[in-house]
Amino acid sequence: MSEKRVHVFYSGRVQGVGFRFTAEAIAGRLKLGGWVSNLRDGRVEVVAEGEESALKSFLSGISEEMSHYIADTEISWEEPAGEFRKFGVKFSE
Repeated sequence: MSEKRVHVFYSGRVQGVGFRFTAEAIAGRLKLGGWVSNLRDGRVEVVAEGEESALKSFLSGISEEMSHYIADTEISWEEPAGEFRKFGVKFSE
């Protein structure tokens, strides 16, 4: 498998339900790099890099654990930039 980057926007009731910390925990177990952040419009944005198989497991894990809150998911696969060492919550400024 190869390294990939996934950029995801989740919408629904995804803020205030532990979404960011769930994503951070799943990404940590899978040793992914990147971040998760709440957006002002109510969505959650995720950027993650790692092995494609680990990224697919990450997306599945979020879908399984947070399915009650997710109304829509927009996923874009990209080339990795190699800019992350770990995965964390990005707080808005």
